[in-house]
Amino acid sequence: MKQTLKVICFFCFLIAFQQHLFAVETSESTKYPGDQSEWNGFNAYDFMFENRSAKIVVPQKRADSSPWIWRARFFGHEPQADIALLQKGFHLVYIDSAPLMGSPGSVELWQKYYLYLTQEFNLCSKVHLEGMSRGGLYAMNWAIAYPNQVASIYIDNPVLDFKSWPGGFGKGARSESDWQSILESYNLTEDEAQLYRFNPVDHFEPLAETKVPILIVCGDADRVVPYEENTKILKEGYEKANAPITVIVKPGNDHHPHSLENPEPIVHFILEAQKKIAQ
Repeated sequence: MKQTLKVICFFCFLIAFQQHLFAVETSESTKYPGDQSEWNGFNAYDFMFENRSAKIVVPQKRADSSPWIWRARFFGHEPQADIALLQKGFHLVYIDSAPLMGSPGSVELWQKYYLYLTQEFNLCSKVHLEGMSRGGLYAMNWAIAYPNQVASIYIDNPVLDFKSWPGGFGKGARSESDWQSILESYNLTEDEAQLYRFNPVDHFEPLAETKVPILIVCGDADRVVPYEENTKILKEGYEKANAPITVIVKPGNDHHPHSLENPEPIVHFILEAQKKIAQ
């Protein structure tokens, strides 16, 4: 009897092991579109989606639940957190949605890309967003529209009110060409843009209600995207709503450099958020 049980247990173990191997082989043999290249030691695939340049960078071994990080803008700039997450089994994705500036057209494009990525490559239904500078508009506006699809948000010296930048109607810097992109992509007149009340600082409530965790890394001497007109407003509003937000302030730092030389706090924040959705 004991010998029979040992044989049964052995075959159960063998079947489970083979199933594990099959799952790994399946994830590693996924066919990705476009041209393959190498990015920091990982396979990268460049292709067109909705007439936009898109990219998927693939981990050497996909982590459980197939987590992923979505870089909103400036792909490859200060990539240390992206690389660390790839090493932990995350996919890294990007789509060039300039100069849509987080407008409704940008949100629509992002939703199409999200559906494509989750349906075609079985990526996790909740994504981690990463927005540097103006990438804050892209990431936050899509997240506000679809909060249940977001695992966490990491934004860095983020633009959270286009009147601050590129409008320059407060202490922020004026960028005339980028301001014209705002007017065109949002279909606003100059007067309408100055009265606009649907920037992330104005209507972050869907994220707060869903308790989407936010991490902001920023300099307190940012002359391009001032802390007081962007991060401070979101931080105070999110805290008032009793929603989870962490702000890492770099004393005396201007708009650059972005990120952290040691990305461990960023990576830890994202991994903790991933653990919670996996529970």
